[in-house]
Amino acid sequence: MANIHHKLSINAPVGKVYQAISTPDGIGTWWDKQTAKHTDRGLVLEHNPGPEHGVVKLRVVELVPNKRVEWECISTHPKSSPASAWTGTHFIFELAEDGDAQSPPHRTTTLDFRQVGYDEQSEFFEFNKGAWGQVMQNLKRVVQSQG
Repeated sequence: MANIHHKLSINAPVGKVYQAISTPDGIGTWWDKQTAKHTDRGLVLEHNPGPEHGVVKLRVVELVPNKRVEWECISTHPKSSPASAWTGTHFIFELAEDGDAQSPPHRTTTLDFRQVGYDEQSEFFEFNKGAWGQVMQNLKRVVQSQG
């Protein structure tokens, strides 16, 4: 198994980044509109990128304010979909704030993103690695542009 890994510095306080990755409304600003559902497995975030992929279901495993967010993909997808190798993988966002707490405009947040447990033999591994890089850059752009 392999990991997809992206690490980036975001010019924003850690609380702002945490809000963007831990709430359905926040996630909808940089990735896709999410619907939160309470299930017997806990809180599940869902979005539908289109009929060729099916509904993506991400179980919220852990929320540690301003530190960590973890999801597990519990949905299955058609073999032709880049999300077909996501089932059972975990999406982990770890946050660390840098800079002077007395000077909020100078605070930055380091975001360490990993999708772990990915089948590196999947034909979509490299595609998804690149796509997550674009999604993380979108997250950075959105968070930094918010007032």
